Amino acid sequence: MSNPIVGIVMGSQSDLEVMEPAAKTLEEFGIPYEIRVISAHRTPHVAFEYASKARENGLKVIIGAAGGAAHLAGVLAGLTTLPVIGVPVMGKSLSGLDSLLSMVQMPPGVPVGCVGVNASKNAALLAVRMLGIEDKAVADKLEAFKKAQAEAVVKMDQQVSRQG
Repeated sequence: MSNPIVGIVMGSQSDLEVMEPAAKTLEEFGIPYEIRVISAHRTPHVAFEYASKARENGLKVIIGAAGGAAHLAGVLAGLTTLPVIGVPVMGKSLSGLDSLLSMVQMPPGVPVGCVGVNASKNAALLAVRMLGIEDKAVADKLEAFKKAQAEAVVKMDQQVSRQG
């Protein structure tokens, strides 16, 4: 693929399994992406470098995933004007609620779009929608995706519908 336009950034390699659906979804739409492990706490200098140069490096959207305190998406959002979508990762304690609340409770002026716990596919689809604002080919692929989803539901309905 060409130069990445979506950055998938996670706080730890252990988050990769959660983020694979995002990567797969972007691939299905032909969206070039990159995956990085950058810790807001252990490598803040790398987070600063990555986010502050993201636009210059050709990125248009960043997806940031982290568990626990989940500061990564907020740190990235604080360092760039690009849209940042947070993916709270389910941890061993609180079932990801701690991560979710960390991401949605950003201070005024530092927005992070946030999807459900471990919902990286939705994060990728939200990024696709953002990219489709200016890219008709992406918007057309998204329209076809939505149509296929609707057709699948109609088919399921036909298979299970009955009257008693």
